[in-house]
Amino acid sequence: MLMSSRCLLAASVSFCALLSVEAQAQSVAEPTLIPDIVVTATRSPQAISRAGSSISVITGEEIAKESPKNITNVLRRSPGLSVTETGGPGGTTAVRIRGAEARHTLVLIDGVRVNDPSSGSGEFDFANLEAVDIERIEVLRGPQSALYGSDALGGVINIITRKGKTPRAVVSAEGGSYGTKATRAAVSGSSGPVNYAFSATGYDTAGFSRYGYRIGRIERLRAWPLEADSAVRLGASGRVGIALSPDAQLEVGGYSSYNGAQYDAGFGSAPDTPSQSQQRLFEGHTKLTFNTFEGILRNTFLVSGSRTNRHYRDVSYFGAPLVTNWSNTGYTGDRVSAEYQGDLRLGTFGLLTFGAKLERERFVSSARDVLPVASLPRVTDDASRDTRSIYALHQITLFENLHLSFGGRLDAIEDGDRFGTWRATAAYEFPTYGTTLRASVGTGAKAPSLFQLYDPIYGVADLSPERSIGADIGLDQRLLDDRLTLSTTFFANRFKDLIDFSFDPAACPPSNPSGCYLNIARARTSGVELSADVDVIPTLLRVKAVYTHTDAFDLETHLRLARRPQDEGRLGLIVTPIAGLSIEPTVIFVGKRYSSKDEQNELASYARFDIYADYKINETFSMYARAENLTNARYQDVYNYGTAGRSFYAGLRATW
Repeated sequence: MLMSSRCLLAASVSFCALLSVEAQAQSVAEPTLIPDIVVTATRSPQAISRAGSSISVITGEEIAKESPKNITNVLRRSPGLSVTETGGPGGTTAVRIRGAEARHTLVLIDGVRVNDPSSGSGEFDFANLEAVDIERIEVLRGPQSALYGSDALGGVINIITRKGKTPRAVVSAEGGSYGTKATRAAVSGSSGPVNYAFSATGYDTAGFSRYGYRIGRIERLRAWPLEADSAVRLGASGRVGIALSPDAQLEVGGYSSYNGAQYDAGFGSAPDTPSQSQQRLFEGHTKLTFNTFEGILRNTFLVSGSRTNRHYRDVSYFGAPLVTNWSNTGYTGDRVSAEYQGDLRLGTFGLLTFGAKLERERFVSSARDVLPVASLPRVTDDASRDTRSIYALHQITLFENLHLSFGGRLDAIEDGDRFGTWRATAAYEFPTYGTTLRASVGTGAKAPSLFQLYDPIYGVADLSPERSIGADIGLDQRLLDDRLTLSTTFFANRFKDLIDFSFDPAACPPSNPSGCYLNIARARTSGVELSADVDVIPTLLRVKAVYTHTDAFDLETHLRLARRPQDEGRLGLIVTPIAGLSIEPTVIFVGKRYSSKDEQNELASYARFDIYADYKINETFSMYARAENLTNARYQDVYNYGTAGRSFYAGLRATW
């Protein structure tokens, strides 16, 4: 394992690179193509070479190769991201960007915000992300509140599902270790003015114990085997577009997922408990786009809504003899919004993007004690708020090769604070040399969550927004007739007024004797992101590598922030020894980090070795196999929570 770790670091550094400019696949069976256009960086289509922001694209082809048990592993293909999964498939999964908190990652599905209004800090649980027919994922790093408002202090992850084009259908089924079974089906196409895309996926596993699995110091003390924790996950998505005229397009779309998982309390006298969770996510949107003034002004009206339902049967044991504590809790978070965006072409003066948005969030929670003393169901929280926003972004190109953007946003929260944010970017292309220099600087802000404001026990109504300022500078270099792409980015961020929980009654208002949320934390993060994409021997060998070094410190204690590895990366090979056969060995390296704040519960570094192979039998059928953690490395993402050992999976795919 140590040798694998050193190999990954050496290879990543030697490639000197960041900003994985990955390819956008039209189907699983088609070759990878360089994605010339991205939409997340400026809220409108833009050539990626003109983006001053640091952005990566993960293609649908790459996503299809990942295990359906945890497709968030695909995010490790982008530098700057850290993934933390709590005890295997279905467990709470957080993604942090450039050392920011998980709640500072804004998640969009087809441009619609899906962060959970009912969670403690408004974060998105990536356990709810299912392997539906995703066309690509765009990862935008750095503070993006000037374009996207609250929650985007660390960056934005935009999950874009497939849009119907050429008629296509895909069906796949696989099985493997831990009693795993998974299926996928998708159909897309177009007919006249209508395009469509629908997909569904299902996953079931017997799993393993989330608490203590393959952790020697826990298993040695057990008098009986740990109980396995299963997971069932379902997902579906759909998009229908109608060309109303040559200048008008109507789209209706939606996404839904279900995640039912057993879990362990992880504390008390007997942490291996029969607890269970059920999570449902729904997203729906209607978008009307039309041009006016002979195409000079492009208008987009978007009405969208999302709902997250979470239910927990939480069981824990305390004392000797054991006393069972059992409670049932439920959380519902709703978000509805209406937004207008205009894109005004100014000729030689560039493009002006402007818009306004009205959004309402609401969350309701309820609880019922079952043991040791039963209680009647009760509503514990019911709160809502409206947010009104306006924004503008001006993009202009000077001297043909210098691409600039300047933007700002104002968010006004009902019965709360107003905050303004701004952002500026620059990219300069040297076409003769295949070089692009880019830089960005901007501010971020995140409104307190509804729970932090209005919870009757811990909430404080006058909390201020969390704020940040961040900057990066990078270089993208193409060599050898574009067979070699290298990128590097240096970044730095400062965070203030971060909301943290205080147990000090003297620091809290008199109405919060048990503790409260306060704007008391400050932090800084900095580091370097590298990536490389090398077509070593065309049609035979390709190498892709990413590496991130992050320093993330609490400015109050001067200690490292929890769950931020100082070093992590990924090295992957794509070998095609014969026509139709692709073999992809991968090493993922994660360095030392701490599971808890104040540098408590240190987690050792690890390297995990995986192999994926795909063989195209004919034009319709292909078979694939995946081996994960071949070296059987023992590691933890979260202290005391287990991870899978050596495991094998195989499947069959049909494409028409």
